[in-house]
Amino acid sequence: MTSDPSASSGAACAPAEPRAESAGATFRRTFNATNVALVFWGCFTLVLTSLLKMLPLLSLADWFGMLAYLTRQNLASGLLELLMLALGASLLPERLQGRARWLSMLVLLAIGATISAFIRMSMGRYPMTPREHWTWFASVIVLWTLLGAMAWGLVDSMRREEQSRRRLGRNLAEQNTLSAAALEAKLSVLQAQIEPHFLFNTLANVRRLCELDPAQGRRMLGSLLDYLRAALPAMRRSATVLAQEFDLVRAYLAILQQRMGERLRFSIELSDELAGVAIPPLILPTLVENSIRHGLGPLREGGTITVRAAEHAGQVVITVADDGAGFQAASGTGVGLANTRARLAALFGSTASLELRGNQPRGVIAEVRLPRPPAAVSS
Repeated sequence: MTSDPSASSGAACAPAEPRAESAGATFRRTFNATNVALVFWGCFTLVLTSLLKMLPLLSLADWFGMLAYLTRQNLASGLLELLMLALGASLLPERLQGRARWLSMLVLLAIGATISAFIRMSMGRYPMTPREHWTWFASVIVLWTLLGAMAWGLVDSMRREEQSRRRLGRNLAEQNTLSAAALEAKLSVLQAQIEPHFLFNTLANVRRLCELDPAQGRRMLGSLLDYLRAALPAMRRSATVLAQEFDLVRAYLAILQQRMGERLRFSIELSDELAGVAIPPLILPTLVENSIRHGLGPLREGGTITVRAAEHAGQVVITVADDGAGFQAASGTGVGLANTRARLAALFGSTASLELRGNQPRGVIAEVRLPRPPAAVSS
């Protein structure tokens, strides 16, 4: 299975810019049943507290009549101010900020308070002198303009908080997109470094064998071609499964066994339950190549390599063990192992690791731990 270019490029696509809220949606978000109910109960509470002191002075019927009358009067002002708040929030352009936005909103609120004063005057049932009319008229405009300004301050702060959340969401989405793109690029670079490292060492072995035994070299070259037909597609994958990795290791060791003869013995163990566990490609061939180069290669008698996978404590533990020369100065510091550690860290974080430890009675064990169960990749 080759990787889908559209899938990899999709991770790097910029997040869609969220649509700005329409004027109608903004109006409905401000002028709705919930806010109308809040205005009603606010006006009722305001009138109730002002009339409590008059309860002993009026009959119960007169007192309730006054409560209903004044609540209706204040509700007219409250609903008009709410209407002006909704109009301002939906119609004032976003580029209008700071003092200009506040001044425009105060004008709208004053207009709403003035209209409500005329409406309340038409509903009035108590006679007043012209001076009392103007005093009352001005007090209604000032009071409800101030109340509306306080409400607008709350609405505007909520609007700015919402805008901040949207910007934060966009920034987080962009950061996640950039992180995914950087990770993809990093993995591509690391894998590009591993591929020639693995292949060039293998081809060098073929060339050396061709110089010593041309017939055996031709047979080994044929085996190598068979191996590359299976291995090269894996080098282009972003992920593979243990079954495919173990097949590559088996083919690789079979090729080297033609050159090393009895000096190379190997054992491969993989259960059916773990065959579909996902793993980055070329992890195991890199570890096996390192064991042969640093472990068995320096010994005249060679040795045995054992590759197995098992599940332990919720993790998949993959080991490549040899009974070769053991730790040497170059062991564990090559580009192959360094890049393998980097790839595991980039893909799995702290849930995956590669560790080297001594084998008994001699040799080295390379142990890879992966989270269980990762997603399997179809071949």
